[in-house]
Amino acid sequence: MVTTVDSPAVGGFAPALRRLYFVRFAFAIVWAVLIFVTTRSGLGAVGIGLAVLYPLFDVGSAIVDARSSKGGGSVTALYVNMAISLLAAIGTGIASASGVPGVLRVWGAWAIVAGVVQLIVGVRRRRMGGQWPMILSGGISVLAGASFVIGASAANASLANVAGYAVLGGVFFLVSAIRLGRAAKAN
Repeated sequence: MVTTVDSPAVGGFAPALRRLYFVRFAFAIVWAVLIFVTTRSGLGAVGIGLAVLYPLFDVGSAIVDARSSKGGGSVTALYVNMAISLLAAIGTGIASASGVPGVLRVWGAWAIVAGVVQLIVGVRRRRMGGQWPMILSGGISVLAGASFVIGASAANASLANVAGYAVLGGVFFLVSAIRLGRAAKAN
């Protein structure tokens, strides 16, 4: 089922949001491959850098989203997401000193909180179309975050699940971008 864009204000930023979603998809795929390859034998400097980069990229994406969304509704949740992601980047950097389990705990907390925020933003934007994948992604993020926190206690804690999480999130961004394009054409 394709939902159409039914608000003139929304139609103005849907193309920018669509482009952002395509960029987020590409970033997630490349990042996941790099984190999987570079952290197989341990966290290391590159792995730490990548683990910190992902939430920083989320901050940048939320900034782009908020700037393009002005006039299309409240961007408060995006500002909250920026703050949460910035804290996650700082926390990941600090937690990396204790290794993969620490990173998983921070990522888990971030995924839970960011997932709730994503749910809120997606529900508020559902009338513009293309948001159901984002709503579903927010719910999955909450569950994945809980699994990261639990997985941090495993004897062989690894960032492989985080890479999978990034790929799945990227796929949701891709689906949303495609649905936004279809909704714009139907309008």
